[in-house]
Amino acid sequence: MNKKLIIPATLGVFLLAFAIRELVPASQYWDTNKAMYLGITAAMAIALVLYTKLARSDEELYIRRIPGVDALEEAVGRSTEMGRPVLYVTGVEDILNIQTIASLLILGHVAKMTAEYDTDIKVANAYPITMAVAEEIVRQGYARAGRPDAHKPENVVFISSEQFAFAAGVNGMILRDRPATNIYLGRFFAESLILAETGYITKAIQIAGTAETSQLPFFVAACDYTLIGEELFATSAYLTREPRLLAMLKSTDLTKLGIIAIIALGALAATVQHVLGSNDPWLLGRWLMP
Repeated sequence: MNKKLIIPATLGVFLLAFAIRELVPASQYWDTNKAMYLGITAAMAIALVLYTKLARSDEELYIRRIPGVDALEEAVGRSTEMGRPVLYVTGVEDILNIQTIASLLILGHVAKMTAEYDTDIKVANAYPITMAVAEEIVRQGYARAGRPDAHKPENVVFISSEQFAFAAGVNGMILRDRPATNIYLGRFFAESLILAETGYITKAIQIAGTAETSQLPFFVAACDYTLIGEELFATSAYLTREPRLLAMLKSTDLTKLGIIAIIALGALAATVQHVLGSNDPWLLGRWLMP
């Protein structure tokens, strides 16, 4: 499958949805005013299938570099050199939150890395179920590294589901254990600056990431590397190169480009209608905005 055909095929679906919109009879079993939604959904499905085939072939799918992820190995190596642990915080939401799931996917890679470097990893969790899942993920990471006996279940801890009690508990771990690397990935709120400032005081390398835009400035100010917004969700595909994750990432990006183009065309059509003073719905692009 040639990846150069993916974009033309996707655009073809959009054009097909546009072409059939006014050609069907007035009495129908489905609402043609929503044809654009069908086109978007079909385009996403086609892109997902094509990118999955590409990812499973020998074709290399490009993903731009994420400096914060590239720094993980350096940070774990620093902890090894200093003989101090790595602290991993999975956020303050439960296991059902998508940011927590993304954090746990990355945790598996970090756990495997710490096992290979023979460095302790301590994982702080805000919910008991998250702790149970995180403990199993760390165990599997050590097993993949060929060192299952080195895993220490007591290093994966539940602190508190109360926001600031959790922040106080993590701060205590930072000040007592003095980890050389602090990794904060997941959903964070007001505790973000509290955690990051405490880690800054201990001179640890800090890597943070969240999709909460209101907390990103605090992580950017106090941490060495920050995964901004959707970089958190792209990291698992970036690290593992798993075909399904790569396909979802690439198809989502392509869909976003298509939506941006639709918005631009709609704005242009509305501008033309306003300038010409016309009420013709085709100028407004009714098919773009059902």
